[in-house]
Amino acid sequence: MFVRIMNPKPGMKILDVGGLPQIWDHVAIPLDITCLNLPGMAEPDHKTHHTMTYVDGDACNMPEYHTDQFDMVFSNSTIEHVGDYEKRVHFAKEVRRLSKKYWIQTPYKYYPIEAHCGMPFWWLYPEALRAFFINRWRKSLPAWTEMVATTTIISVKEMKELFPECTLKKEWVILPKSLIAYSVK
Repeated sequence: MFVRIMNPKPGMKILDVGGLPQIWDHVAIPLDITCLNLPGMAEPDHKTHHTMTYVDGDACNMPEYHTDQFDMVFSNSTIEHVGDYEKRVHFAKEVRRLSKKYWIQTPYKYYPIEAHCGMPFWWLYPEALRAFFINRWRKSLPAWTEMVATTTIISVKEMKELFPECTLKKEWVILPKSLIAYSVK
């Protein structure tokens, strides 16, 4: 769907915010990709047909890049991890500053299996029940639990607020699995 909608061209300069190289294995067109992620997240030995550059950075503050430096900004399942609403606003502003063309994907709240913890209908549980599970998991899987506990699901309304000029699409796997805000300008 990404290739069909975004129509990347060979050598296109793409900033993958929060990305890892494996997601690009299924895109046959050779691209010039910069993967920006937290320190230690990248796997620079990954064999690929793309030109890959790995940088440590903050998805909400990328002053090292100038306006419209990239042909496209791509981000898959990162925006829900950047922090509170103010951080998500900064994330969106940086994406929109770095390219007019972008693809921002995040899990959909009502998909039956939650993408981060694998629990059915996780976002529909009462907060006390989610806290119960988080407290149990924290004992044996502290780092993973912290990631789950700090994930903020992004609503359709918020995606439209953050990316006002976007086209909003749902990725379907029997039911809507994720939300995608994209711009092909």
